Amino acid sequence: MSSDEPAAENGGQHDRLPFDTSVAHQARVYDYLLGGKNNYAADRAAAEAWLKANPETAFTVRANRAFLGRAVGYLAREAGVRQFLDIGTGIPGAGNTHEVAQAIAPESRVVYVDYDPIVLAHARALLDSSESGATEYIDADLRDTGKILSQAAELLDFTKPVAVTLIAILHAIPDSDDPHAIVAKLMDAVPPSSYLAISHMGSDLIPPETWQEMKDIASRMSQQQYWYRTREEVARFFECTDLIDPGIVRLEEWRPELGTDRGRSFIWSAVGRKHLYDDEACRHRAMVARLANQGR
Repeated sequence: MSSDEPAAENGGQHDRLPFDTSVAHQARVYDYLLGGKNNYAADRAAAEAWLKANPETAFTVRANRAFLGRAVGYLAREAGVRQFLDIGTGIPGAGNTHEVAQAIAPESRVVYVDYDPIVLAHARALLDSSESGATEYIDADLRDTGKILSQAAELLDFTKPVAVTLIAILHAIPDSDDPHAIVAKLMDAVPPSSYLAISHMGSDLIPPETWQEMKDIASRMSQQQYWYRTREEVARFFECTDLIDPGIVRLEEWRPELGTDRGRSFIWSAVGRKHLYDDEACRHRAMVARLANQGR
């Protein structure tokens, strides 16, 4: 055992962990690529395999985290949002949603959602709210929209704008589970002038042989498979929203800040503002989502 293993694996505590550290896991691989310490040998090996398959992986992971910070910063500062529903939270790191939002507006309320026991084990770090704001954590799968919305309503007021963030999570949902319908259900539950922020691996941003190799590596991780999607497929998540400039772009191209890393990510990103249902397509979409919500 290496000396840099997390403390939970030392001192005979390995058997009491609620997860298997001998199998790589996306959340811990992501943590390793961000320079974190909540990872194990299997995670580091998988991360290095990803880097070998695509050297831009490390940049992409950093760019994804930076996009979250810029998107939340925009939403809190420029859009005036004070409520956030962060689904697919991952292991807490620097610049969590509540930290960014509450640094701008201390009264901000944030609900985190993840179903991973690894994330749950670190969830207390997500509850360190400012005195005037609030945070909560929901242990739920993205596909269980009923549970998410009902429990989130205990902290968030769904009559006022909410920012729904789905950062690097939708590519874990297969087409058979209809991820576009899932997003529609979530957005139907929030009022106009709410926002949707998404980052999603792009099948049209990586050569087919490269992303197939990366998917093969991911398939050997704990419960992890990925469904890369095209820019057009990502755009469908934003139906009935007005895209905030610059629209759907690579992570590093969404309102970049001076002095940031340079590279080419393989993830699409965008933020959209929900508008009124003023056309037939959006009214139909709203009706379908509402019926699905009523039947959940």
